[in-house]
Amino acid sequence: MFRVLFIFLLAAVGTAHAETPNVVLIMADDMGYEALSVNGSESCKTPHLDKLAAGGVRFTNCFANPLCTPSRAKIMTGQYNVRNYVKFGLLDRGQTTFAHQLKAAGYATCIAGKWQLGKQKDAPQHFGFEQSCLWQHTRGGRSKKDGKTFDRRFVNPMLEFNGEEKDYVDGEYGPQLCTDFVCDFIDQNKAKPFLVYYPMILTHCPFDPTPDSSDWDAKRLGSTTYKGDQNDPQRHFRDMAAYADKLVGQIVQQLEESGIRDNTLLIFTGDNGTDKPIVTPWNGTEVVGGKGTMTDMGTRVPLIASWPAGIEQTGRVVDDLVEFCDMMPTLCEVAGAQLPVNYSGDGSSIIPILKDQASARKKDWIYIWYRGQVIVRNQQYSLLAKTDGSDAKLTRYKGPFDGKKLADTTLSEPEHAIKRQLEATLARLAKTRLSSVSKEARDQVEKPKKAKPKKNEKGEKKAKQ
Repeated sequence: MFRVLFIFLLAAVGTAHAETPNVVLIMADDMGYEALSVNGSESCKTPHLDKLAAGGVRFTNCFANPLCTPSRAKIMTGQYNVRNYVKFGLLDRGQTTFAHQLKAAGYATCIAGKWQLGKQKDAPQHFGFEQSCLWQHTRGGRSKKDGKTFDRRFVNPMLEFNGEEKDYVDGEYGPQLCTDFVCDFIDQNKAKPFLVYYPMILTHCPFDPTPDSSDWDAKRLGSTTYKGDQNDPQRHFRDMAAYADKLVGQIVQQLEESGIRDNTLLIFTGDNGTDKPIVTPWNGTEVVGGKGTMTDMGTRVPLIASWPAGIEQTGRVVDDLVEFCDMMPTLCEVAGAQLPVNYSGDGSSIIPILKDQASARKKDWIYIWYRGQVIVRNQQYSLLAKTDGSDAKLTRYKGPFDGKKLADTTLSEPEHAIKRQLEATLARLAKTRLSSVSKEARDQVEKPKKAKPKKNEKGEKKAKQ
């Protein structure tokens, strides 16, 4: 009898593990909303992502911050940057991430791709990731040779595995190595629930050949310029988007081969808008890359969720508002994990949308705090202002990348009311600046850049008045 009971308990535990969803969160680098063919791109081809959207849910109103580190801090901690953003390239070590929460709930955790959140050797593990394969972790990811500096993220990369540095010189490709690491982790942990967070290296500049490009050179050490020294950025961006899509397909295939695809929630997004000088033909018009700007081109990003065993009514396209702080409650809900102690409540889980119960979710506006500017927006209107609320301007949107700035004198009474509501939200959140960081972190806060002195017509710098 005891043997029968023991076998029953083992079976129950195995069933519980099988019913606990795995989570794979993929975030492309500098790949805006318009860069996916399923979103309307007429130049980039993303068949694997298109297929995920057809079998999942595609979101048309997801917004990130316009730059990488702010978006990474926001997605990992589930908090608005106004509360905890310190400076570029750093995440306050006092912060709690979704990896902490899922690890505490029994998940194996892994991160691969681009780090850029602190150079301490233990940084990924400190933030809850048991295994890591990263570029720009303990070092800058660049090398010098013959008086030139080479960007070593793509061909022949410089990576760190759990903080241990490894340089490649035999024609390896950084994004491929990171994806192989993810796939190995998935297969090794298929018998228990796991979290994979994959902030991809692609499609950030330099705009460089991929192994599938006609001009791929396995002997190169990378680009000698920031944007790329191959002088064909538009073609190379298309190639990079296609390769990023291919890597997503590889991960999906690994989930299938490991027998866990149905019970894995896979989320794909991008950390900010596409970079300059990329111009994407899109739905009969052209979208100019707006990375670093508080515009639709800088903040509107793709979002696709695929979960065969969990999504109701697949193939839906939804316009519900989503922002990066929503990932913390989403991942905690799907994993049955607790939210962090004293969580700010900035995020709202998207699980009700995936379950086709969007009415149970409340999200009337999103908020972006970025280097002296703030956006508060709903589905139709956005308010852009300085962080103190001055210079507030309203923009009305008909759809993605189709906004019109409105002068106060042209606003209708309902629009005046909307502006006042958004301004009130801005003022309330302005009071929370640095409310979630340690004193040590406050001492490192990024200082506003001083404006460069203007030159007169003769090219001489004007004296300060």
